[in-house]
Amino acid sequence: MRSTDSDQNNITITLQQKIQNKITEIAAVADDLPGVIIIHDIRSLSVVYMSPRGTSTLGVSLEEVIALGPDYHKAFFNPEESQEYVPQIIEFLQRNNNAESLSLLQQVKGPHQTNWTWYASTMKILLWNKADEPVLTITIAIPIDTKHHISAKVGRLLDENNFLRKHFHLFSQLSKREQQVLKLLALGKSATEIADALFIATATAETHRRNIRQKLNAESAYELSQYARAFNLI
Repeated sequence: MRSTDSDQNNITITLQQKIQNKITEIAAVADDLPGVIIIHDIRSLSVVYMSPRGTSTLGVSLEEVIALGPDYHKAFFNPEESQEYVPQIIEFLQRNNNAESLSLLQQVKGPHQTNWTWYASTMKILLWNKADEPVLTITIAIPIDTKHHISAKVGRLLDENNFLRKHFHLFSQLSKREQQVLKLLALGKSATEIADALFIATATAETHRRNIRQKLNAESAYELSQYARAFNLI
């Protein structure tokens, strides 16, 4: 039997009440939780709640964050990083698994800030509608302490990841043999040592080295080692 307009309105009101109840519940304990708490409405791709710690850090009001709607990410997040994790978020929502959470590393910057701050964020679906479709997600974002030793390690990994994305088109030009030579070059091997290791002539090893430098537009041994590390050759 088809639902009447009144029935549809009641369903909508009930869902809106559930949304508001969830926001109220989280807001009541947000200051006691670690990090910044953000609640997204998946239907409009907008923020409906951010804890005071978050708005204070960004230097904006909750009303300003809500008013941004789907432009929230463009306003505060590094666009190069978001190109990588936004597809992960979409896939996470499509899986729609109540027991699953999604962890991300994100760079955030307020409108009056000059430097990006790294956050370790964990997202989970918070509320579903009657069709079992995700409506709200909750995210806890914790800043990575730049004075902590793990921050430097995370930074190096992220730098390598950025390097990989930006230079993949160059690396993909290398043949399998050239990748083998690149690995040995990054380990500091000479043309003679490379020739011995790969059972090729020294002149052939030198030709490979020259071609690799041209294809990667790399002038120094350091640049070659960057490629080798980023693409897991060493």
